[in-house]
Amino acid sequence: MASQDPFVRRVPDYDATRTISNSGSTSPKNKDGDAGSPKFALSRRGQLAFFTLAVLTLMAALDGTSLSVALPIIADTLHGTAIEAFWAGTSFLLSSTVFQPSFASLSNIFGRRPLVLIALLFFCVGAIIAAIGNNFTYMLVGRTIQGIGGGGIIALSEIIVTDLVPLRDRGRYFGIISAMWSIGSVTGPILGGGFAEKVSWRWIFYINLPFVGVGAVFVIYFLNLKILPSSLAEKLRRIDYIGTFIFVGSISSFLIPLTWGGVSYPWSSWHTLVPLCIGAAGLLVFAFYEARFARDPIIPPMIFQNRTATVSFIGSILQGLILWCTLYYLPLYYEAVKEYSPILSGVALFPETFTVAPSAVVAGILITHTGNYRSVIWAGWLISTIGLGLMCIIKPSTSIAGWILLNVVPGIGLGLLFPSLGYAVQASAAPENLAIAVAMFSFFRAMGQAIGVAVGGVVFQNRMRQNLLGYANLAPMADQYSQDAAGLVQVIKAMAEGPDKSNLKEAYTDSLRIVWAVCCAVSFVALVLSLFTKSYDLDQVLDSAQGLREGETQLPREKDIEISLDETNQRTPWAY
Repeated sequence: MASQDPFVRRVPDYDATRTISNSGSTSPKNKDGDAGSPKFALSRRGQLAFFTLAVLTLMAALDGTSLSVALPIIADTLHGTAIEAFWAGTSFLLSSTVFQPSFASLSNIFGRRPLVLIALLFFCVGAIIAAIGNNFTYMLVGRTIQGIGGGGIIALSEIIVTDLVPLRDRGRYFGIISAMWSIGSVTGPILGGGFAEKVSWRWIFYINLPFVGVGAVFVIYFLNLKILPSSLAEKLRRIDYIGTFIFVGSISSFLIPLTWGGVSYPWSSWHTLVPLCIGAAGLLVFAFYEARFARDPIIPPMIFQNRTATVSFIGSILQGLILWCTLYYLPLYYEAVKEYSPILSGVALFPETFTVAPSAVVAGILITHTGNYRSVIWAGWLISTIGLGLMCIIKPSTSIAGWILLNVVPGIGLGLLFPSLGYAVQASAAPENLAIAVAMFSFFRAMGQAIGVAVGGVVFQNRMRQNLLGYANLAPMADQYSQDAAGLVQVIKAMAEGPDKSNLKEAYTDSLRIVWAVCCAVSFVALVLSLFTKSYDLDQVLDSAQGLREGETQLPREKDIEISLDETNQRTPWAY
């Protein structure tokens, strides 16, 4: 019988014999009294909502990487400089990273669906501006706006999964989301290169518009989430204006020099060091403000007070660093050393990238069935370490079969980490901080990507310079050739066949081997850190204020039960 008490929530009971503890977790019992995992399934509307999220994630991931191989053609058409072309490719990644925590925080206040629609609006407007632009000013503005929307889509998609699906069953759903992100990141360059060469580079942006239109309709119709009952004035008062301003400014100041260090300006230049130091100092100020003064902080400090969450956040940074370092520099090996075309180099990534997606799905299913995410994390880091170590034996003469086999192993390992690290973060987070914890997991992975390119660039430059100094004919160009791994590709392709070209390819390959050796060491460090991950029970009740409305989730033997405020750890009434 339903109660009229406002401090009573209605929870679907999986089984008449299930018990609910004060911690908010459930321990389903079978007839013999043994714990078991209840079956869960989304309704048809819920499945369509999840399908929408997966497609939007694929769209955002595609757009994040599709421009890279088309930039030379775009720069020639728009008469842009190398620096403008560089920023056209980088601005999307930066803006999508910076604004992910803001979207998560605002979705806690205004609701998930309105923020998803706002993210789609940003993405659509940015795509239109970039598509119709006749100079790089339009391109940079469009890509930045589009990146803001893309970051919101990626963060909110993962958050909404936690609103729709109980913890125990999230593995396969997060595995699919991770697979979409992986597939989009890899096929983006192929799609962009195809449009640029065969049709028009503007279709890289136009192709997004049908996805945005259909996605918006699906979000409005199928993503029927609960509405937070508070006035607009109250919601506006809850925004952490000061914290948001400090965070966005500081993280931008920190990440921007990481992208241009060693490319646009030397690492020792004040152009690189000054904003880097200002950004780091700003982040310290932000942490102090959030801990002492913010009433409703954009990033609650308590999410870092859990050892498992902190270790997993670090793991997310290191995974992003390794994955993006690999995906960025491996195609350069194919282009510079094997002299493949950009599109063929993207295809050559398939042995690694198309093992990431399936292994992520398999890992999610395994964790759902076993409830053990720690073993999958350990296996992921161990396999990644072995695989990155194997990549260190690659040579200019390595056969096609050889580099295919070398790339499969790290792909499997990195794929296992996508859902397993996410499980560790979610299982250790308090319900009221779950959304921002998930967003920070996504944010740290994106931040790791930016750091990965920077770390790889520093390692490559130093090693390449040392290698070139060992060849008499190449030593005079050591400083010039070692500055930019991507720029050196065209130099190698333009050289006539002979000893100098062979030596340059050998030096290039050796420099990349050191990059992967560093990634191997980073993976080993992450493996050691992961040993501090604690095991949490995954059979926890779905406790979300923004889940699907009544009747949208499909659970066997569903019935209403009443839980008083005292039985729910004194949580606030609006949370139910």
